[in-house]
Formats: sequence, C-alpha cells, structure tokens
Amino acid sequence: MALSYPRPHRPNPARRLAAAVTAALLAAGVLVGCSADDGPQRTVDAFLAGWRSGDLQSVGLIDPLGAKLPSADVVREIKDLSGELAATPPTLTRHGEPKITKDIATTTVRVEWALPGQTSWAYDREVRLAHGDDDQWQVIWEPTVVHEQLTKGDRLALRRDAGARAGVLDNAGKPLVTPRPVVRVGVQPNGVADLKKLVKDLDAAFKAIRPALVPGVDLADLPERVAEAEPGAFVEVVSLREEAYRQIKPRIYDLPGTKFISDKIDLAPTREFARALLGTVDPAQADDLAAHPDRYVVGDLVGHGGLQGRYDERLRGGPGLTVVVERPAEGGKLEPTGTELFRREPQPGQALKTTLDVAVQNAADGALRAEPRRSALVALRVSDGAVLAAANGPGPAGENLAFDAQVPPGSTFKMVSTLGLLDRGAVTLDGPVACPKTFTVDGRSFKNSDNFELGSVPFRTDFAKSCNTAFASLAPKLGGDGLAAAGRTLGLEGQWDLGTDAFTGKVSTGGSPAEQAAASFGQGTTLVSPLAMAGATAAVARGRFEQPKLLIDPAPARPAPVGEQLKPESVAALRTMMRQVVTAGTGSALKDVPGEVYGKTGTAEYDDNPAHTHAWFVGWRGDVAFAVFVEKGGASTASAVPIAERFLRALPTS
Repeated sequence: MALSYPRPHRPNPARRLAAAVTAALLAAGVLVGCSADDGPQRTVDAFLAGWRSGDLQSVGLIDPLGAKLPSADVVREIKDLSGELAATPPTLTRHGEPKITKDIATTTVRVEWALPGQTSWAYDREVRLAHGDDDQWQVIWEPTVVHEQLTKGDRLALRRDAGARAGVLDNAGKPLVTPRPVVRVGVQPNGVADLKKLVKDLDAAFKAIRPALVPGVDLADLPERVAEAEPGAFVEVVSLREEAYRQIKPRIYDLPGTKFISDKIDLAPTREFARALLGTVDPAQADDLAAHPDRYVVGDLVGHGGLQGRYDERLRGGPGLTVVVERPAEGGKLEPTGTELFRREPQPGQALKTTLDVAVQNAADGALRAEPRRSALVALRVSDGAVLAAANGPGPAGENLAFDAQVPPGSTFKMVSTLGLLDRGAVTLDGPVACPKTFTVDGRSFKNSDNFELGSVPFRTDFAKSCNTAFASLAPKLGGDGLAAAGRTLGLEGQWDLGTDAFTGKVSTGGSPAEQAAASFGQGTTLVSPLAMAGATAAVARGRFEQPKLLIDPAPARPAPVGEQLKPESVAALRTMMRQVVTAGTGSALKDVPGEVYGKTGTAEYDDNPAHTHAWFVGWRGDVAFAVFVEKGGASTASAVPIAERFLRALPTS
C-alpha cells in the first residue's frame, strides 16, 4: 500500500504584505471605506455644489424614512423653497469634518444669501447623511436643510420697506422739499360719457394753468389706458398742487368720469422754486428699473435731475429688507405665514443742506414769472459767495440755464475789460476816451447800439453809456492775454467745486486785433454762464474772488482757493462806474429802486445777425450780487433790466 504525505506550507509573499498593511490600518483605527475619498465629506461637498448649480445627479438622496428620492425632485423642491431668492443661490460652506455616529453622519453648513442692497443673510444648518447598504453615503433630504423653519410647500419671500427720504434743506436748516397737499386728477372708465370730448376738455384746462405746467400734461395715451382699465378703476392723469387745481376746478370737477383724490407729495415751496437746481422726486421709471434693478423696485421714489438726482443715494437712505415665509392657500395663491426669518431695518436718508434762501429764491422766481423767453437769475451773498437763488424761466424741464448756459456776455463784460484796463493804468475815471459812431479794426467795423456817438468824454461816461467803439479802441492796451487775465482774477475759467455741474466761463485770448476788439465788450469767442457772471460781479463788490458755495453738508471736497485782493484803486473806480450806470447810464430805470444799486447792462449778439441778441444785467445791492440773463431778449433795457427791478423790489432789504 502506497502512503501519501502533505506538502509543506510555503507562505505567499503578496498575501503576507496585504495582511501586514491591513493590520497596520486596523491598529491606526482607519478603514478604507471611511477614507477622505470615500467618506461623507465628499458626498456633502458634492451636494453643496449641486445645490448651487441645480444638478444633483451625482448625489444619493433619501427622505428621513430612508426612501430614495430622484435628484430632479430635490432640485425642484430646493428652487421652490428658495422662492424669490431662487435666482441667486446661496454661498454654501462646510465647516469641519462630519461627525459619524454609527451609520449617520452630521455636518454643519454655512448658508449665506446675497440679498438686494449688498445685504448678507447668513445662518448655519445641519446636513445629515446615512451610510447605505451599498457602502455609499446618502444625503437625508428634508426642507429644513434650507432653513430650520421651512416645511414642504413653503416659499421664501422678500418684503422691502423704503427708508424715509431725507430733505434738501435751506440755509436755515429747514426742509425745502416737504410733504405738500396735491390733488390727484383721474378718470373712472364707467363714468365717462364721451372720452374724446373729456380728453379735449382736460387738455384745454391743463393748458390754462398759470404759470404754465412744464412739462405739459400729455394725454395721448389716456384713451388707451382707460380702455384697458377695470370699469371702476381710478386711472390717474396728473397730480396738481392745490393752488393749480383750484385754478381749473370749475372747468373739470363736473366733467363726466373725472375723479379726484386729495394727497400729499414731497414738493418744493412753489412749482418753479429752484426747480432745475433741485430736480424732482418721482416714482421709479422704466429706465430707472432697467439701469439699477438691484437698487429700485416699482413704487420707489427716485430723484431725477438736479440735486435730487445727483445725491439720490444719500437722500433716499437704505431700504429695509425682511425675509418671510409664504405658503400656498386655497386656490394655490401664496400668502404670508407671519414668520420672519431675517430683518434689516430701513436706514433713513441723510439731508442735503444748501445755501439757498427761501425769500431770495421766491423773489428770483417771481421776477422771471412774467418772462416768456428762456431766462435765468442767479443771486449770491457778497460776503461769502453763498448761492441764495438759482431761478430759471420757461424752458425744457430740468434745464439749469442759470449754471450751465454757455453764452456770450455782451457789454456786461466791460466790467472785466475795465478792471484789466484800470490795473494796467490804461484808463482813469475822468480821462477822455473818444466814443465815435463807428470804429474799424482790420477792416471790421464796430458800432454802438442805435448808432449813438458821444464824442470825447470821460471814460466813466463811456462805461455808463456802454460805448462799444470806445472799448474797441482800447483793446490793444489789454494785449493778447490781458482780458483773460482780468477774468481769472474774478474767478472766470476756474475749477469750481460746487457739488453740482457749473460752467465757469471761457474768455477770449489772443486772436486777431479784430477778435480782441470784439472781446473787449463781450463778443468774440468769450462764453459765460449767469453763475459765472454773478461770481465775477460779487468779486468786484467784495474786492476779491471767492468761489460761489451751494452745499454746506456735504461740503465740496475741492473748492477753488480764495483769490488775491484786487487792486483797491482799480476796484474803487470800477464800483464808481457801475453805480453811475444806474444813476445816469443804461440802467437808469433802477435809480429809484430802494438802496444803492450797482450794475452793468449787456446786449450780446449770438449769431451773424446784429438784430439777434441776448439780454443781460449784472449788479449788486448791499450783500446780494446777481446776474440776469434773457435768451434772445433783445435790448437789455427792455427785458433784463425790468427783471432786475422786479427782483430787487421783491428782495428783503434787511
């Protein structure tokens, strides 16, 4: 019988190495299934990325009872729960490593929503995961993952509360723009008997309001709006100040279909009160919403033009934001549950304090009220340059001719020419300077208004009577840059910082002898604004230039430096001549105005037709310097001077 023996055991080197590695891992307490590559943190990170991207296909998802959930269903529910915030998914950050208890892992996640107005809403949530039979970690999905107070069907919604808009204040710190009574004029469709006739009657009534509404009331789309509205709706046409409404109430109150609602709106003291400078506050328009969707919503009040537009963010403050929970009611309509998850209180706006003086502004507006042409009046306080009034007559809404106009100054610029001539010793008060009917330079003939001539008279008479030919003959004594140099001593062409746009002038320099002659009496290429001329006039009255000031708070960061003292003897002589303009010259219509008035008239040609002229008057009385401009106003004595008289007579004298 043959015998068999077992073979001797020979250990496998590969198995021996694997066993050693396993033993080492067990000794370290780490299992391959729980490594950084295969553990719950990888699943959490994938879930957070999918939450933001809207793609959870790579993530296992179960409900709290362990049933598997389709990823598309969870993506849809996250979007639904996010509600009004869905368009801007939150930033999601895992904090630390998941904590594992048996087959359940829990990790803390920071949820941070970017809300409108650069507002952040952040909170921590816990995400739970279960270790499945397939050795994979799965996210346990439930609405509380988004927020602890959410349940299935809930929606996050934003509620926005506008902050209290701050006022634009006058120089006494009182609001210029405050709630004032208005009447909202509207139409109720089911009360209209004849829509075509109603539109015609309303249009005629609105056009009868004085001063005229600028811009006018556009009724072109009223028939369409009435046709589209509910029968009992209030289709608003226009909001009128009470005083304007009272003018036309007898004409519109009994028209079939008209309705009227009393209300209050933030308004300046009068309709024309510094309107272009202040701007307006109106409901957000389509272009506002399109340009700044993160800043405005329908119904917001927005500043347009002027200071209200430029400083809108400061004045309007910050809106309040509340995140609330909504839930579908019967019929599926979302209704608030009363649960607030986050709240940021509205921040009131900051006021804008100006140097405007209500009495002076009213006097300026009143002086322009009867003027049918585009016009402007700027008044400054001589002692410190404060802008007391900036009035604009008829013209496009929002056009601030008082600050922005770029027009020739005409003979008001003889004030600047004369200062330059006096500084150079080229003229004296009583030194004779001929005033012929015409004076020719390089073939160009210059003449005086109405072709007058004075002969050889004291220079003060040439100035008072505004003799162009005398100044044309004196132009060579100023030299190529003398006129511009004199203008700069009065602040023209300066870099002013008023907190709003302003044109400070451009003075003719160099050029041909004929150009220099024309520039000596405000023609040629010299351009100014009423504000620039008011500033120059105040500098003569004060004895040195000081930049006009409009804003006290916030104060402009870079105002122009105060100028050097003007030569006392030159200024004294110039003031004497400007007083003589009123007592015995072209401004003599003002000689019986109370107080000592100083000034200079100006008629400025603005094209190649000598009959086409702007009208000017600049001057001062006491501590108030001013400039009056009338576009295409003809002779200054017929337009600008009467405006100056109305202004001075209405101006408080104390």
